[in-house]
Amino acid sequence: MTKAIKLPDRPAPPQRQRLMTLAREVSFPEDARIFEAGGTADRFWVIRSGAVSLDQQVNSLQRATVASLGAGDMLGWSWLFPPYTWDFGAVAFSPVRAYEFDAAAVLRLCEEDPQLGLVLVRNVAEVLAHRLEMTRGKLMEQYTLHPRGAL
Repeated sequence: MTKAIKLPDRPAPPQRQRLMTLAREVSFPEDARIFEAGGTADRFWVIRSGAVSLDQQVNSLQRATVASLGAGDMLGWSWLFPPYTWDFGAVAFSPVRAYEFDAAAVLRLCEEDPQLGLVLVRNVAEVLAHRLEMTRGKLMEQYTLHPRGAL
């Protein structure tokens, strides 16, 4: 699992309360595809319980898991950057409960409250750095399994 991001705990209480007014409680059954790489990134989630696998299509038959997320983790960052498409896919590894946030509504709130916007951007930067670290680890793992560029 990744380290917990716990997005709703980061902003100051009044900002957190405003952000949480935009949250919608959702659930996904085990094996449900939450989003597909290349799809429109117009929302994000904070996982309350369960586990989500981030994956990448390797070929027409195979997907590689690049990260596993759990309670407190932020799922989705592509909503913040053009072209607003998912870089990975996501599937519920177990039943998942989450808070879902509409990206357009959150961005409007950030324009009204730049301090909240800064907190969210820092959170997304932390998520990106961690995902890059995890992806690098997966690449190194593959390299040791298939040395000399035999991937």
